[in-house]
Amino acid sequence: MTYPTETLTHSDIWAATADLTTLRHKLLDLFCQLAYQEGDFVLSSGLRSSYYVNKTQVTLHPQGALAVGRLLFPMLPIDTQAVAGLTLGADPIVTAVSIVSVYENRLIPALIIRKEAKGYGTRAYIEGPSLSEGAKVVVLEDVVTTGQSALKAVERLKAAGYTVNQVIALVDRQQGGAELYHSAGLKFEALFSIEEIQQRYQQIK
Repeated sequence: MTYPTETLTHSDIWAATADLTTLRHKLLDLFCQLAYQEGDFVLSSGLRSSYYVNKTQVTLHPQGALAVGRLLFPMLPIDTQAVAGLTLGADPIVTAVSIVSVYENRLIPALIIRKEAKGYGTRAYIEGPSLSEGAKVVVLEDVVTTGQSALKAVERLKAAGYTVNQVIALVDRQQGGAELYHSAGLKFEALFSIEEIQQRYQQIK
């Protein structure tokens, strides 16, 4: 499925106008229509899978990005001072949440964690505004399988002196990620479970 590039009417722009319950349903359908695929795949974790969630089809979709930001923002603890995630998957997610925070009158900057230190300039692992020592950061992730990607981001942030107690994901594949985070003392939430996406996919395919 593709999305139209022509100018939409106000009523077509559901990501900006829908209440959060409707918005969640619309985003779930977008994942089913654009991101969820069945076949034979090798995941970034190295595991083989009979399905794949091509999340950037949603997080880089104009309405998908706005919906992600609007839905994840209220899941943040009230004392959150920044959101962060490991490049590349989390980049559009932390950006969307940060932009939505402006409209909510509660400014939350975004941080992007490099997989390897920058080879020039500051040689930093973390890109984005500098925060005060101990600042409370929530790590955002697109799809959680084993949980290693977000855990790497947590470790980088803690090494920089920030406080991280929570990971929030768009999709939990329910393959050990939640257990890994809990064993590391992290709270974990996901907007959708893979079961919910698969059930909805069967309904609308």
